[in-house]
Amino acid sequence: MSRAPAIEAVDVSRTYQLDGISVPALRGVTLTVAAGDYVALIGPSGSGKSTLMHLLGGLDRPTGGRLAIGGRQVGALSAPELARLRNETIGFVFQAFHLLARTSAVDNVALPLVYRGVGARQRRARAAAMLGRVGLGHRLEHRPNQLSGGEQQRVAIARALVTDPTVLLADEPTGNLDSTTGAAVLELLERLNVESGVALVMVTHDAEVAARAHRRITMRDGVVVADSAADQGGDGARP
Repeated sequence: MSRAPAIEAVDVSRTYQLDGISVPALRGVTLTVAAGDYVALIGPSGSGKSTLMHLLGGLDRPTGGRLAIGGRQVGALSAPELARLRNETIGFVFQAFHLLARTSAVDNVALPLVYRGVGARQRRARAAAMLGRVGLGHRLEHRPNQLSGGEQQRVAIARALVTDPTVLLADEPTGNLDSTTGAAVLELLERLNVESGVALVMVTHDAEVAARAHRRITMRDGVVVADSAADQGGDGARP
């Protein structure tokens, strides 16, 4: 039995108002991210990648079209409902890590569970277990300035996954890392994609990084101009 799509966008557009002028960032994007998919989102600066990523993560709403995350129509949700959907469904990994500087690794990872109302002891236990999964079980009490760049990104990945999301959105996750460390972070993301079944959607400018994905979606001028899943006659997900 096939699973419902993790994300489904149909003719999605997003227009911004700048000084009274309408500026279209997305011009009708249709795509489906299947459960367990591994997608690279590529294209030049200004192509609409970041705008689409914000929409797919429920950080913004489309101006037109239909967007469903986890089977729920974003346009029908109130702001609190959308925030809850993000917390339950989406994990975010950013180029700049975005860790709390004065907070230990385990408490950084536990933070999303605070918004779930999980008790302190259980939060720390789940965070410690997730840090163990990303190879940092020995760094629980270290603060970000006591960790390398690669370790900080692993903490960020653990934080993104501690809520057991169905989609992991990674925005240039290797952009601040050297090539060796970046490759190790990619291998970790790929392993978690396989083991957890979390759909991985990654924005990248790096052709070598994009080539590792099972599916590549190319954007230009606010539209999808190529999708390797369409070229293969499928949805891009592994069987």
